[in-house]
Amino acid sequence: MGEVLAVLRIMPEDVEVDLEELKRSISEKIPEEVEIHKIEEEPIAFGLKALRITVIVSDTVGGTDPVEEAIREIDGVRSVEVVDLHRLL
Repeated sequence: MGEVLAVLRIMPEDVEVDLEELKRSISEKIPEEVEIHKIEEEPIAFGLKALRITVIVSDTVGGTDPVEEAIREIDGVRSVEVVDLHRLL
């Protein structure tokens, strides 16, 4: 059993979404077995910012699927995309 480091890009529905509230909601909604390493804001265009979340997930949890599903259910989230994935040794 190992761990996986994943970077997810979360796109808000529009520029009106409060990113601080979105960060809090993500921290509350993701499964307990998942460790949030960091959350950063990434400028996209015309004032729109995405969130880049780095998480550490046990590969027994089912990969990033439970994390992605939990985040997609949050109001204000347009999309969730895995942009980087590494197995930790």
